[in-house]
Amino acid sequence: MQNIQLDVTKAVQFLNAGTVEAYEPKVKAAQEALENGTCQGNDFLGWLHLPSSISEAFLADIQATADRLRHNCRYVVVCGIGGSYLGARAVIEALSNSLCWLADDKANPVVLFAGNNISEDYLAELTEFLKGKDFGVINISKSGTTTETALAFRLLKKQCEQQRGKHVAKDVIVAITDAHKGAARVTADKEGYTSFVIPDNVGGRFSVLTPVGLLPIAVAGFDIHQLVAGARDMEKATAADVAFNDNIAAQYAAVRQALYTQQGKKIEIIADFQPKLHYFAEWWKQLYGESEGKDNKGIFPAACDFTTDLHSMGQWIQQGERSIFETVISIEHTEREMLFPNDEENLDGLNFLAGKRVDEVNKMAELGTRLAHVDGGVPNIRLSVPHLNAYYLGQLIYFFEKACGISGLLEEVNPFNQPGVEAYKKNMFALLNKPGYEAESKAIQERLAKEA
Repeated sequence: MQNIQLDVTKAVQFLNAGTVEAYEPKVKAAQEALENGTCQGNDFLGWLHLPSSISEAFLADIQATADRLRHNCRYVVVCGIGGSYLGARAVIEALSNSLCWLADDKANPVVLFAGNNISEDYLAELTEFLKGKDFGVINISKSGTTTETALAFRLLKKQCEQQRGKHVAKDVIVAITDAHKGAARVTADKEGYTSFVIPDNVGGRFSVLTPVGLLPIAVAGFDIHQLVAGARDMEKATAADVAFNDNIAAQYAAVRQALYTQQGKKIEIIADFQPKLHYFAEWWKQLYGESEGKDNKGIFPAACDFTTDLHSMGQWIQQGERSIFETVISIEHTEREMLFPNDEENLDGLNFLAGKRVDEVNKMAELGTRLAHVDGGVPNIRLSVPHLNAYYLGQLIYFFEKACGISGLLEEVNPFNQPGVEAYKKNMFALLNKPGYEAESKAIQERLAKEA
């Protein structure tokens, strides 16, 4: 099958001749550091060869658990935050009917998400909705103590047991957690839940192809074999021994770092012309933001859904500060066909489009936008994806992961840690007077009193 394609010509034109080629030895060194495990964060490189290491027996085990949930649940709630839910949601939203939440699809359970916020209204509305309904839970947490996820799981576990009985709840609650330690592991073992392991050497934002992503995706009814197959093929296509000019992950990493360091392009907008990719962009934002945003460095990852956001952000992109570049994910072929209708009165003046595929109009909007943005001083990278299906989503996932690892090392940061994520938690626990935070609680209260 054809791989996704990368076109950097409308970005390279903003760089001096030979700039990208000059990155080749740096990219080679970064790839060797990843392969040899000599880079910073080398204890989190389990994603690097994950696709090629996934066995059919492992996928069969995932699928069997998914089928049990599918058979026994009309709704399945995925409890997780950050990398513990974004990858799964990205794939499920991309492959689902856009109106699946309204469609009466008896073949597949509806996958819902919780544990990614601390909104009292959201949790109250979710638990109210689930009253009297056959639902199950996939609890995804390495530690089991992340506030957002632990709160949601407390509520949902109790509700599931009350509505379905503890015996049934045991079969429709699944834990994805650490192999040996943590509150979620203790609970899973105590209650007898089916459980899967989050590998120690795979960080959350790189975990889509572990049970973290694979189980919810399988529950939703999508082909995890094809997802893994696409990632496996992209692993080969972006391997360290693939020539620099033929390696799209190496090229993407080099171009974006060149635009950042040499042209001051410090904001990257990931753009799509397919609303089903909205949550894929959210997953991408975490992957790059959490990997590169440290040591007072890093390209800021933003996202736009076009043409929708052209009517809100288009002005800024076209004529605002020239600190941005754009990466467009372009889906070559839609899965459905619809023609632009003719209207006898033609009051909107659009009969010149009558009989054309709606996607043809969308493609011309995409091309026109890219040309306009380049003319406005916005470098443009284009990723061409043949179809929006599980196989090509697998390719996209691994492509962005591999490019992220290379790009972070080019930036000379550790792409695999996230020390800044803990800052808000420390303040929150101090403000809530969590046991063990007495000194921090006193200090923060004194600070607030001075600032009042």
